[in-house]
Amino acid sequence: MNNKNEQISSLIELNEELENYFRNTIIPQLFIDAHLILRKFTPPAMRQFSLQLTDVGRPLTEIHENFRFPTIMENIQHVIDSGEVLEKEIQTTDLRWYQMNILPYIVQKNKKTNGVIVTFVEITMRIRDLKEQEKLIAEHELLLDTISHDIKTPLTSLGLTIEMLKQLPEKGMQRFPVLLEKVENSLIKMQHIIHDLTDARENEHRYKAVDELLDFEHIIEDVRLTLAPQIKESKAVIKSEIAHSEIKFVRRKLRSAVYNLVNNSIKYRSKARTPEIHIKTYQKDDYMVIQVSDNGMGIPEAKLGNIFKKYERISRSGEGSGIGLYLVKEIIEASGGKIEVESSLGEGTVFRLHVKL
Repeated sequence: MNNKNEQISSLIELNEELENYFRNTIIPQLFIDAHLILRKFTPPAMRQFSLQLTDVGRPLTEIHENFRFPTIMENIQHVIDSGEVLEKEIQTTDLRWYQMNILPYIVQKNKKTNGVIVTFVEITMRIRDLKEQEKLIAEHELLLDTISHDIKTPLTSLGLTIEMLKQLPEKGMQRFPVLLEKVENSLIKMQHIIHDLTDARENEHRYKAVDELLDFEHIIEDVRLTLAPQIKESKAVIKSEIAHSEIKFVRRKLRSAVYNLVNNSIKYRSKARTPEIHIKTYQKDDYMVIQVSDNGMGIPEAKLGNIFKKYERISRSGEGSGIGLYLVKEIIEASGGKIEVESSLGEGTVFRLHVKL
């Protein structure tokens, strides 16, 4: 008799300890038996999933909508059937993230799974932090790619001018001031590019680009000035038709996107004709469309699907690094926009940047 009383006392003590654990745990937990009946849950689970005390003893099929995760029933049944622990990150329909662990409750006597214990640890903030880090890394990579790409043109121009200076005969010194001015202009352009790309590091918005209200005609003028040597050398004709001019965007990014498209139109021009580049803007739905068309070499249809990949060059004979169009796509899509391209080999290419208004 005493032994039986001791067993009862021990069970009561264990039950009190278990109840005390349930009351004080900060983790939402569910205890579900092999017949998918909810047997117990912790107070945090009650708050998190709007459970009531009357839900104890109810089939999970009647309350599974409370958990806002469509495959929870299948996941629990899988653990009961397999006896294996299931761990996964889930997003509920209210857009919160959890680390969900489903552990089999195994009866030691017959080694049979008699239900599961489900725990939920909220990781919404961690997921958000990770996404912010990914965006920051992408921004850094874009910054470095833009610096390396945009600075290449004035640097090449500078190198060519220096070579011309070296080859000047003594009697040709009258050209020295003109060549020296080219050197100075190239250096100034590089200084402007470096300043534009790194000024975010010098203020409170470190590495963060800031939108501003821009006049697109000013962006075109910036691009014209930067590409002046190439425009002059190629005799390119640039026409513009601006039906929509004001856009809120990061100046250096929009300038870089347009610069790359115009630079490509000049670089991949047809040898059979004078290059003509037409820049056009108009509004379509909630987008400002920036269209850059040319009469250049065109792009083979087989390559159209890959031209935006990093280091993919339009032409193997060109001097491109394969970063320009990749940058354009990254800039436009990162802002919620999209990019389209049409091309006919030997006739020309049309790019359309759809920028969110």
